[in-house]
Amino acid sequence: MKKYWTAIVLVPAMAAMVTGFLFAAEPTKDTLATVKKNLADEKALLVDVREQAEWNAGHLSRAILLPLSEIRNDISAEALAKRISKDRIIYTHCAAGVRSCTAADILVKHGYDVRPLKPGYKDLVAAGFEKAEK
Repeated sequence: MKKYWTAIVLVPAMAAMVTGFLFAAEPTKDTLATVKKNLADEKALLVDVREQAEWNAGHLSRAILLPLSEIRNDISAEALAKRISKDRIIYTHCAAGVRSCTAADILVKHGYDVRPLKPGYKDLVAAGFEKAEK
């Protein structure tokens, strides 16, 4: 009796689909110094994709709140254009980096240059990003 071995090979995208997650966006390779410079030079916007309660507990100065829950609910191009500009780099951030990548996937489909940040809110504050006053 012959024995046959079966192997299943999953490429990363297929593995992601099998496990129920598919993230095309990866955290930006831009250094935090580059992010700060782009923000200071007004070449970029910082978009906080956490939820309102998280924002209320503390957020970064000059950040724009655009919760992932709003982006996921089939937000229109017109509604997005009123909140964020396509002529700037969009750096998304959240608490730990996962939601920022998810938001980036959606915003890229709307034609934005999105660079999700891996560091979360607390990490960005620790790295010298200015915390907004309450």
